[in-house]
Amino acid sequence: MNRTNNRVIGWDLGGVHVKAALVEDGCVVEAVQAPCRLWRGVPALDETFAQLPDWVRGEAHHAVTMTGELTDCFADRANGVHQLSAWAAATLTGDVRIYAGRADFVSVEEARTHAADIASANWHATAALIGRHAGHALLVDIGSTTADLIPIVQGAPAAEGYSDAERLETGELVYTGVVRTPLLAFATHAPWHGRRTRLMAETFASTADIYRLTGDLPEGADQQYSADLKGKSIPETETRLARMVGRDRGEGSEAEWRALAAWFAEAQLRPLHDAAAVLLSRADLPEDAPLVVCGAGRFLAERLAARLGRRSVPLTETIAAHLRGEAAWVSTCGPAVAVGLIA
Repeated sequence: MNRTNNRVIGWDLGGVHVKAALVEDGCVVEAVQAPCRLWRGVPALDETFAQLPDWVRGEAHHAVTMTGELTDCFADRANGVHQLSAWAAATLTGDVRIYAGRADFVSVEEARTHAADIASANWHATAALIGRHAGHALLVDIGSTTADLIPIVQGAPAAEGYSDAERLETGELVYTGVVRTPLLAFATHAPWHGRRTRLMAETFASTADIYRLTGDLPEGADQQYSADLKGKSIPETETRLARMVGRDRGEGSEAEWRALAAWFAEAQLRPLHDAAAVLLSRADLPEDAPLVVCGAGRFLAERLAARLGRRSVPLTETIAAHLRGEAAWVSTCGPAVAVGLIA
């Protein structure tokens, strides 16, 4: 991207969140995440845009990556890429370029013909940024919904897959996150009062509930409705978790519900461990390659690194020279930060 001023805003347009990062003189000065009900249609982006800080409406160079193209309001991914790119061009003040991963940045007009490169390429941006600062590493970005595990070799993304479908096959995309994932996605049974009990085949509780009970959930990370559309107090959270094992909250103590939540947290970690172990067994990743961790689930990525006996390095530490002041959302908004800095 050819800059004519020093102000760039990086965007990550997702199906449930919009993330933005303000970059000035090569440094990130602000980052923000806001919920978006994109499944209701593109006008949901306007609702979210209105809630964002004023700096997103100023003139700037805009660098856009996305995952929202897979939302079911679009006919297919190519249609989603086209509509999201068109929204960015119509809404954002200044020139807009779309991140096409392996094809670099492209114009809005070129987006339709580069849809396969653009679709859900936000992981590539984060990995490319880390590659500028770490020769060999495994990026582990655990978000609200998914986890990206991307090998970085000789300073460049070295994923074997590129599309979501390919990365699901290679283990570089694990469809699990720390807010929105139903507990049934990674467990069918759980321990309760000395028995291995089958879970209710319902989406009574999500991962936000278990990490709220364990105390791991970062403040502000859970911006979505709870599964029962009720509150997020500890008693209400325990009620949702109890239903997963066919119980009422009063049938267990606070300590028992917390222990059950911790068991689910361990169950979620296992498939991440398996995927990471396979990737770290690659011959082109040295034994001392660290895990560079970020996302709303950074705490889980750090736990994964300890389990694997690897050093964990926060994204914010990796790019510390490009951070100015306090940017509390930088880790959560990794892809938006990445496209802003790369641009």
